[in-house]
Amino acid sequence: MITFGNTTFTIDQIRRGEGNHLPSTYRKAFNFCEQWLNGKDNFDLLTSGSTGLPKKVTVSRKQLAESAKATKAFFGFNKGCKMLCCLDTDKVGGKMMLVRALEWEGELIVKPADGNPLKGLENEFFDFVALVPLQVEKSLTSKKGALALGKIKNIIIGGAPISANLRVKLSLLPGKVFQTYGMTETVSHIALANLKSHGNLIYQALPNVQVKVDASNRLMILAPMGGKAWLQTNDIVNLEGENSFTWKGRADHVVNSGGIKIHPEEVAQKIGDLMQEYFPNCMFFLAGIKDDKLGQALTLVIEGKEDVEAGKLLLQRAKSLLPKFHNPRKILFFPQFKLTSSGKIDQLRTLAK
Repeated sequence: MITFGNTTFTIDQIRRGEGNHLPSTYRKAFNFCEQWLNGKDNFDLLTSGSTGLPKKVTVSRKQLAESAKATKAFFGFNKGCKMLCCLDTDKVGGKMMLVRALEWEGELIVKPADGNPLKGLENEFFDFVALVPLQVEKSLTSKKGALALGKIKNIIIGGAPISANLRVKLSLLPGKVFQTYGMTETVSHIALANLKSHGNLIYQALPNVQVKVDASNRLMILAPMGGKAWLQTNDIVNLEGENSFTWKGRADHVVNSGGIKIHPEEVAQKIGDLMQEYFPNCMFFLAGIKDDKLGQALTLVIEGKEDVEAGKLLLQRAKSLLPKFHNPRKILFFPQFKLTSSGKIDQLRTLAK
């Protein structure tokens, strides 16, 4: 059964297309389920748009089914597991929650993708929920939200890196919590990292997924959900063992500052605790801003009210945590970041303001 808002449908009712009376909020999700149950072979997905303009990717029914199969095998789910879909169903993360419910014969509640997805569900118990970091942060700001998170047995979080502070909070939840690695082209995640582990996050590939690196340490993937050929990514990784890796950052995000190549995502992880100390609960990212002397200057971009003094203290202390020449050169403040529909920071649009 799948519940769209306040209306629950059986599989046969969805197959017959009995959702015409649903609000427009749920019609696309319902139509996708109807098409799936009636055997449609190919589907169009939109990329997130966080690193460029969103683009359309066509994937096969087999790829979607293989992704659902691998996730089920990783977690060991049984028929009838209870799930929540609170992601944008135009994107792969939301669509895969629909596919999993249909393929696993589970019970699914579909809610609009907003920042407070567990509101009104505080008394529900879920076996499996996929979230983005902003949704988790929002839920943890209230007792009811934290209580609702504590009733989820398995949480996967994707779409953006998780701060050190959030990782500490997640370690206190009773259920299992994983960060995902994947992309639209691989039909959601192909690897998961246990957020309750200590040290660097190590991503373990899903069953039947193979990984290797090229000469530049860019990750390559061979997976049933990604097609028949090796997929070349722009992600720089370190292989940690058979089919496991740690993620350093994107090759196309590397900042060349005076000849020093810096991975902004790696720096963001190292200064996460300082950010929480000086700018608590503020979103941030690092980017290379054009500089006449250095070519690019590593710049810390913070959402919130400008605080020059706190920024100076943060940059001073950051030097002791970072390799030489890897410290941010300056800080930019924006009252509000631009976000993609899936809740990721849209860096290009934010910096274009």
